[in-house]
Amino acid sequence: MAKSPKISASHEPGGLIVHISGLLPSLSPAEQRVARLVVSDPAAAARRTITDLATAAETSEATVIRFCRSVGMDGYPQLRIRLAAEAARRIEPPDARVVGGDIPPGADLAQIIATIAFNDARAVEETAEQLDPAVCEQVVEAINGAGRIDIYGAGASGFVASDFQQKLHRIGRIAFYFPDVHTALTSAALLGRGDVAIGISHTGTTSDVIEVLEQARTRGAVTVALTNFPRSPITEVADFVLTTAARETTYRSGATASRLAQLTVVDCLFVGVAARNRSKARKALEATAEAVQSHRVGANRRRA
Repeated sequence: MAKSPKISASHEPGGLIVHISGLLPSLSPAEQRVARLVVSDPAAAARRTITDLATAAETSEATVIRFCRSVGMDGYPQLRIRLAAEAARRIEPPDARVVGGDIPPGADLAQIIATIAFNDARAVEETAEQLDPAVCEQVVEAINGAGRIDIYGAGASGFVASDFQQKLHRIGRIAFYFPDVHTALTSAALLGRGDVAIGISHTGTTSDVIEVLEQARTRGAVTVALTNFPRSPITEVADFVLTTAARETTYRSGATASRLAQLTVVDCLFVGVAARNRSKARKALEATAEAVQSHRVGANRRRA
């Protein structure tokens, strides 16, 4: 099976702002200040001269030019054009108080609900927009042909890994999830060619997940990384990289919008695998649903 190339810095299927957000951790501190200004208000950034943007970011014009090149632009004029186009196509929230995605001090519950709902929906939509169907297809093919599938994740990403394992198990795929890193490492050490190992980490810097995925790779398994940042360390031990497009704000670090974005990708892969084995998957889902039916309130009364 041919392996796909990793995502390049210039690949922007989900839009420039999603692309810049994904590269932010790999930028220098000064470039990050420029990036945050651009991401927070692309329309305002597009109107600024290079001097104005450098001043607002408390940096130099040379740093702004370096930032442009770091995100795949030839220079500042191209960045301004791309930002103006991005601003024109962006869908703004119906409530003006939601703009920016953060929850300010003193926000009432109505504003909190509107902000969370908008940002969660945007995370799912932008994740879907920037997913590469060709890479997804290759990952589905690998999972479909795997003798065994190991899925790794820690913290909030661990819940997503567990969810994926349960989904695959319900359609008859041999899949495992181990929340303990020692158990995960011993499992990864027993993988081989024809097996698949999937590591899930929002930041792409979780050492436990990286270590286990690397172990699986040394054993010959196909490795897949699911992360929000395409230049993060986990991508260095992955044959295939799938990315999410979640932007965390106050009270929403790592465990909220990112989890929904990860679940979106997981569901795409799961349905892709199930669709390739439609009859078998349907029978497996029916059998597993029947197995737990008696544990649902009112199930016996409905059958009577």
